[in-house]
Amino acid sequence: MSNFLKLFSSAPWSAKFGMVVILFYAVISIFAPFIAPYGETELLGRAYEVWSDKHLLGTDNLGRDMLSRLIYGARNTIGLALSITLIAFVLGSLTGMIAAALGGWVDQVLSRIVDVLMSIPSLIFALLILSIFGTAMPYLIGTIAILDATRVFRLARATAMNVAVMDYVEVARLRGEKLGWVIRKEILPNITAPLLAEFGLRFCFVFLFISALSFLGLGIQPPTADWGSMVRDNATLIAFDDITPLLPAGAIALLTVAMNFVVDWMLHKSSGLKDVG
Repeated sequence: MSNFLKLFSSAPWSAKFGMVVILFYAVISIFAPFIAPYGETELLGRAYEVWSDKHLLGTDNLGRDMLSRLIYGARNTIGLALSITLIAFVLGSLTGMIAAALGGWVDQVLSRIVDVLMSIPSLIFALLILSIFGTAMPYLIGTIAILDATRVFRLARATAMNVAVMDYVEVARLRGEKLGWVIRKEILPNITAPLLAEFGLRFCFVFLFISALSFLGLGIQPPTADWGSMVRDNATLIAFDDITPLLPAGAIALLTVAMNFVVDWMLHKSSGLKDVG
């Protein structure tokens, strides 16, 4: 805890703001059932009720409490984005380091597969796959994870190749160390900083991608609360000068900005550059 406080105190104001916002979202997501005043799918009154003491942010198109849906939407949207990002990182970084360490035909095959996947626009590819196989959660997670793993692969391979040619890696190979040991002990520790920064950026892209798919009706399916679908379901209120549909959109934007502030700071620290006063 003391290390975190020391790190927090040394961060610039933008990174501090980002960390506070991320912490706030994390608390909301974890304790959503205890914070939300009503249930996630509970029908409570008429559709599109105005803001009141009973419903602080009014009700949605089916009469569900908007504040409760926003809180549960944080848990669902952020939790899914984090899970997909973790899967994409494990898959992309592992294959990228293997390609860099082995080289030859293994590197060529993996790189060409990634090139093919990256040549297809992500949104079109996801819409095609989800339209064919359906919007069940395994297909949604698998599709986005594979698409994002290609980006992680490129970074992991590029950074790992710079390490794989170092003398200490050659010494480890001559010593008879196996591939797994070389990756775990020699390559991974030396590329952790850029991978961590990329993790934050990938999370933002996945988070926005899920919200976009939900807005189009191919993401998280009702009645599960999701910020992207909440914007779509309540968009008609904009014509009546009601800002309610902008609340989930604002929640998406705030988390994205906060995460980018923290990632920028992490990149600055990992670069070894000093702040100029």
